Amino acid sequence: MRLPNTAHTSRPWRIHEITRDFRLEDVWALPGVGGPDDFARLVQRFASYDPSQSSSCAVRTLFAIRLKLGELLGWDDADAGLGSRVPTLRDRLPADLRDGPSGPESDALPFTSLYLTDDEWAAEGANRTMHGVIHIGPGPGPDGRLSRPDGRLGEAKRSARGRLHGRDQAVPVPDRLPADPARG
Repeated sequence: MRLPNTAHTSRPWRIHEITRDFRLEDVWALPGVGGPDDFARLVQRFASYDPSQSSSCAVRTLFAIRLKLGELLGWDDADAGLGSRVPTLRDRLPADLRDGPSGPESDALPFTSLYLTDDEWAAEGANRTMHGVIHIGPGPGPDGRLSRPDGRLGEAKRSARGRLHGRDQAVPVPDRLPADPARG
């Protein structure tokens, strides 16, 4: 479910320290709300999500089309990403975040973990069309219960190609995360 941007901007999260020149694209309440002890499991499930294995034919098709377009148009070439076209945000991290755990890596999604704390996870990705951040942290849901807002931030200064590609370049939040084997 989409949330107002204030569900992200009103929280005292560390991500705000390193993304001052990014704009908040959108905020979503992730499914599978649990207690504070479930945060690490939620992050792991999110990072392990593989759109090519989705139960939704539409999701599989859209990601296949996007991958093919990226290949044909050179959007995802090695010289288009982090450390090549744009510097990684890891260089901006305060020492405590840089020296701490970065969090899980994804084999299927084009994002690299930046940091992981007890209540925040951030990952970044870049290609020829965007430089974006996924951020997950707890916050109030639309019904007042604890939720897991997922904020997506994009570069404030985009090229014409970035605007053309649109704001949904960052990883779309699935309607349902894969089943959690630990929960049955």
